[in-house]
Amino acid sequence: MRWLIPAAGLAALTGCNVSSEFLQRMETQAKYEYYEASEFWPDGRAMRVPPAGTVPRERPVGNPGISTGRANGIAVNNVPMTVDKPLLALGQKKYNIVCAQCHGVLGDGNSIVAENMALRLPPSLLELADKPAGHFYTAINEGYGIMPSFSGELDTRERWAVVAYVRALQAARSTPGGAQPVPQENR
Repeated sequence: MRWLIPAAGLAALTGCNVSSEFLQRMETQAKYEYYEASEFWPDGRAMRVPPAGTVPRERPVGNPGISTGRANGIAVNNVPMTVDKPLLALGQKKYNIVCAQCHGVLGDGNSIVAENMALRLPPSLLELADKPAGHFYTAINEGYGIMPSFSGELDTRERWAVVAYVRALQAARSTPGGAQPVPQENR
């Protein structure tokens, strides 16, 4: 009976007969390089013409003010979409996931991560209220200083949602407590 457990384990391991070719990393798998010849295609070229209507993800599409945060090379002043509760809720969610670790939950640059940064502390976003909205979008999209780009983590709408939320944090910081509107349900 004692031999039953090791035998069952051995049987389970031999059942996983996966070749190492299947498990290899994408960097080391067989692939064609740019301008390399190919026997697969009739014209002998490995590089193919992209299908009609496709656009490289690196190329700005449509309104550059929306896709890059700049119009004619200048940062746009305002968030170029309707700022409403759903957009601000999305912005708060994404800000808390991606940005708050360094810039702090309140946007003031106070966080545990910031306290342990040796090179340069992240700035208080509240003190940058005079910067145009496109400045923040471009920083998220392309990176800024030692901050990396977060374009892989946030799509265009999410980036603008974060910018709208940062603007809300800035407005809340500069608004006196008594001047804030009372919500309808509390009147």
